[in-house]
Amino acid sequence: MNAIFHRVSIRKYQEKPVEQEKIITMLKAAMAAPSACNQQPWEYYVVTNKEKIEELSRTSPYASCAKDAPLVFVACARKEEGIIAPSYIEIDMSASVENLLLEADALNLGAVWLGIAPEQERMEAVRKVIDLPEKLYAFALLPCGYPAEERPQENRYEESRVHYLK
Repeated sequence: MNAIFHRVSIRKYQEKPVEQEKIITMLKAAMAAPSACNQQPWEYYVVTNKEKIEELSRTSPYASCAKDAPLVFVACARKEEGIIAPSYIEIDMSASVENLLLEADALNLGAVWLGIAPEQERMEAVRKVIDLPEKLYAFALLPCGYPAEERPQENRYEESRVHYLK
């Protein structure tokens, strides 16, 4: 799985739309993630409307890079319906988001994870932009597109952080 050792956060995108089949493939990867009790708390909004993307880019002090993306995934979590293990929702969502990011890299796309939850102000700002129903909350923004920048992945392996018990 080379994407794990290749993926980096991409914040600059070419002015080129992402093909629908690639969008579906990334969503399938996101929804293939493991989740506690198989609760699958995720729902995704796919935003390609430039005005909405511009608004989303102002929902967090770190989201300005989203404004030039051809698409932004909004990863949302369900609060109640079908949720068996609510304390694991954010872990489940993180696995789903990581799967989407890895698949984006495998498809020669670039993306970045912009945290929204648990910051209430950001969550409410995203809710207003995309008119989220009350049963959902915004977890993350994932701007995505063809990269307009190239960066190598840094090696983050630190042997001193690995402990063997034999």
